[in-house]
Amino acid sequence: MSQGVQGESAASPIPEIADVTLAELFVSIKAGIHDFRRAPMYGILFSGTYVVSGWLLVWLGAGTFFWTLAFALGFPLVAPFAAVGLYETSRRIEAHEPLEWAGILTVVWRERGRQLPWVGAILAFVFLFWSIFAHMSFALFLGREAMTNVLTSWDVYLTPTGFSMLVFQGVIGGAVAFLTFALTVVSLPLLVDKEIDFVTAMLISVRTVARNRMVMCIWAAIIAASLLVAMLPLFLGLLIALPVLGHATWHLYRRALYVPLT
Repeated sequence: MSQGVQGESAASPIPEIADVTLAELFVSIKAGIHDFRRAPMYGILFSGTYVVSGWLLVWLGAGTFFWTLAFALGFPLVAPFAAVGLYETSRRIEAHEPLEWAGILTVVWRERGRQLPWVGAILAFVFLFWSIFAHMSFALFLGREAMTNVLTSWDVYLTPTGFSMLVFQGVIGGAVAFLTFALTVVSLPLLVDKEIDFVTAMLISVRTVARNRMVMCIWAAIIAASLLVAMLPLFLGLLIALPVLGHATWHLYRRALYVPLT
């Protein structure tokens, strides 16, 4: 069992950042697919909670295209927090430890008293920021005129003003999503695996992305494209996409940082 679930473990040493090649990225993705096929029931459980959440977000969107779009774009910002159980599953597979519901769910439960909830709070703040931003940009660009059309037609988004709003939201949303990615891509698995404070973990994550810019940008693009496609069929694609991406992130973390397997 990792140091991260011992409760009274001493602080872990700060890991060194490695250089990650493009080949290692695709090896990590292949390993993520292997882990999902090795233990699909765990992936479906953890991703299933987000599929249900996606349905709830659509329902809260009151059926309008705009609010459904806004919630759908903001939803992936908090998706990394779902991967705790996936990381633990991959860690156990890698360490040749038994896969059991009680052990994996216990790890997820124990995380509530460690550093990970602080990252979850930051992600919740980011999601809140995105929701407020979506409301404000809608009012700024379309104002009262759109309210007479948006409930019955998407034509308003094809106007110059509507298209400008979508581009504006895409640029700002993309920047926020990439910042969230940089803060969490390494920090979340690191916090599950080791006893490190969340601020240090996020700084390590950002430095890892900066050192491996090309590979990490490609990985961010793969995640964004995969989640976008996965959300199209009523979020059902997340049942496969989230587990594979979560498991692959664990293996990429193992290659991005010099940390011993414990």
